[in-house]
Order: sequence, then C-alpha cells, then structure tokens
Amino acid sequence: MSEFLEGLNLTVLGVTIVFTVLSILAVVLYAVGWTERRLVERENAAKAATPTPSPAPSVKEEKPEIPPRDLAIITAAILAYTAEKASQLRPLPLRRKVSDAWRLYGLQSGMEEVEDFNYEIGKW
Repeated sequence: MSEFLEGLNLTVLGVTIVFTVLSILAVVLYAVGWTERRLVERENAAKAATPTPSPAPSVKEEKPEIPPRDLAIITAAILAYTAEKASQLRPLPLRRKVSDAWRLYGLQSGMEEVEDFNYEIGKW
C-alpha cells in the first residue's frame, strides 16, 4: 500500500509541476503581448502627433498590361514545353533482389527466440 501512496504522491507532484510551469509560461506570453501592444500604440500615437507634409501629387506606376492574345500564346508555349519535358521522363529500372535469404533468416531467428523463450519458462 505504501508503494501505491508513493506513486500517487509522485504523480500529483509531477502534474502540479507541469501545470505550474505551463501557467508561468502563459503569464509570460500574455505580458509580452501586452507590452508589444503598448509599444505599437505609442508608435501610432507618435506618428499621429508629428505633422506630415502634404503629399505631392504622385505618379502611379502602371504595370504594362499583357494583351489576352499574347497571354494565351505564352501560356500555350509554357504548356507545350512542360509536356515535352514530361514525355522525356523515363521510369527507373527496378532491381530484383538477389535472394530472399535475409528475410527468411530473420523469420527463422524470430521463431527460434520464441521457441527458446517458451521452453525456458516451461509453458508450451
């Protein structure tokens, strides 16, 4: 009975330590998040307080638009190239096993271990 109580005490102690460490970790992560939010709020407040110069009229950089016909031609060329590459792939040749001796040896030694174990105990 004393072994059972000792095991129970050890289990309770281990669970308590684990959950204490997890609680401390949760509090630390919450504090880090709170501090990070405060720093971001201060930076946003500082940016809002500083006067920003009036933005000069900016020129939008326009991306050149690809006409649909050209896009279709490019897509067809890419698909033709990848199809040609896929047809050049060849399967790797598989080598046959030289013999099945190792698998059979493993089975045999496993059976011998079981037989020896049963004979040693005397329950066969």
